[in-house]
Amino acid sequence: MGDVTPASLAPIVLVVGDEELLATRAVSEAVERARGTDPDVDVREYQAGALAVGEIAEMLSPSLFGGRRLLILRSGQDARKDLVAALLAYARNPDPEVQLLVLHLGGAKGKAFADGLRSAGATVVPAAKLKGHRERVAFVRDEIRRAGGRCADDAANALIAAVGNDLRELAAACSQLMADTDGRITTETVARYYRGRVEVTGFTVADATMVGDVPAALEALRWALHVGVDPVPIADALADGVRTVARVASAGRGSPYQLASSLGMPAWKIERAQRQGRGWTPEGLVRAMQVAAECNAAVKGGSDDRAYALERAVFSVAAARQGSSR
Repeated sequence: MGDVTPASLAPIVLVVGDEELLATRAVSEAVERARGTDPDVDVREYQAGALAVGEIAEMLSPSLFGGRRLLILRSGQDARKDLVAALLAYARNPDPEVQLLVLHLGGAKGKAFADGLRSAGATVVPAAKLKGHRERVAFVRDEIRRAGGRCADDAANALIAAVGNDLRELAAACSQLMADTDGRITTETVARYYRGRVEVTGFTVADATMVGDVPAALEALRWALHVGVDPVPIADALADGVRTVARVASAGRGSPYQLASSLGMPAWKIERAQRQGRGWTPEGLVRAMQVAAECNAAVKGGSDDRAYALERAVFSVAAARQGSSR
């Protein structure tokens, strides 16, 4: 079978990925489908690392009293070799009354188990973290569509710019919008609901710019300006983002907690800067600081087109990072 969301009670389901929301949703949907078929379905959960191979026979054998069973095996990547061998042998000839759902992070650990389940014909449900801006836009549009609404790309972009990239927050925002509107989500709809959160968008612009995600940075910038955010705090956030990455990079290696006291920053901010600093060189950061200073001067000095000054800064900082990675 291919990598598709199961539409029926497939005997073996493999949920692959480390995005908690998607994995949790896959489990919830499997339970819902199973109960829709048999309200008395026996649902059991196990941790792969704590499951002994001797428990397999009891776990997978049909109930003496009949009825369906749904067995959820979490952290499949932690299964020991003897357990893997037993489960793969079962997967080649599964009981039609028993559905086995295995969650696996999808990395190198336990890869043979995941590959073996695929080879045995498991239905695969992707649950990997969304990496790019386009994937998050598609996620938002799909969330709205699943709830019976409609959402164009520009509205999805606006929602991401206002709420951020966390899938749980995006899913909750989509649910809220659908509950309070007629289901046709536009940029104006999003603007009405999220005017109170616009203060974070300057940092959204900065965060996306520092990792070289120009499309996300521009969408966040245009959204912020669209809902009336003053360009000055956006320019300040961009300058702060560059300065923070430069300071943390110059401090050398070390855990965020070790560096927190010497840099006078909270550990979470250092951790984020360390993540954003990957791919930057000292020369690139110097250039980015020059760009941020020029942008600040233009925005605070009353430039005729402050929006253009901000957009140009996004492109220039991203270009400085790209030059760093060559």
